[in-house]
Amino acid sequence: MQYQDYCQAAEYINSKLTGKPDIAVVLGSGLGKMANELPGAIRIPYREIPFFPQSTVDSHKGELVFGELAGKKVLFMSGRFHYYEGYPLEQTVIPIRVFHLLGIKRLIVTNAAGGINEGFAPGDFMLITDHIKFFDESPVRGKNIPEFGQRFFDLSEAYDKRFRNTALAAAQACGIGLRQGVYAYMPGPQFETPAEIRALRVLGADAVGMSTVPEVIAANQCGMRVLGISCISNMAAGILSQPISDDEVVEVANRVSAQFIALITEIIRRDED
Repeated sequence: MQYQDYCQAAEYINSKLTGKPDIAVVLGSGLGKMANELPGAIRIPYREIPFFPQSTVDSHKGELVFGELAGKKVLFMSGRFHYYEGYPLEQTVIPIRVFHLLGIKRLIVTNAAGGINEGFAPGDFMLITDHIKFFDESPVRGKNIPEFGQRFFDLSEAYDKRFRNTALAAAQACGIGLRQGVYAYMPGPQFETPAEIRALRVLGADAVGMSTVPEVIAANQCGMRVLGISCISNMAAGILSQPISDDEVVEVANRVSAQFIALITEIIRRDED
């Protein structure tokens, strides 16, 4: 995409909004209930937005949802785009770059993830402290667009420390346990093998999933403050003597949705730019 294409998408979205968003939230698999229940929300289907990809995953609704939550104007991304859907990584981060053009400086990314840390259990929430990405290209590979930042940029604090401290305080206020750990990014759509999970554990990963990291990389290039939270929806391959299914992922995310909504709401309430 050319810079003017991103601008056209941003202009279209801005024409539908009733104010400037304070923060954006990317909702992971099975976590879309938060946007579904936002009262008086403005909903913009992806198919109406110029140059936006289309979500092909059943549990991802495929729309932007704008409304007020905890005294802030929030833009929810209900459904994201994945490498395994056939999109180049550059296309999976189109919304993040468009959010930057809308003036959004804070981003919360969420996902459903498999637990690698044997101290975790399905239904836990994990605050992402760092990530591991080894496969394929970078979402910012290719000709650099200077309006989105420098070609070479730092990721030593990809997940903003101040934002993480806000999340920990919010979780404590809500009485919600919030674990912390490293998220490993794998391509999918197949779940990982037991051998791959053993290797990731040796490398220091606590959870594994098929999203989030490209968005975090693009957001950091744009200078956004980023917070990442995983819902541990299942234990990864080889940890339990049972197969993994997508139905389990969505079922667990639905079961903890009330806690998830409470946590994200309190984080938004407490966070200041």
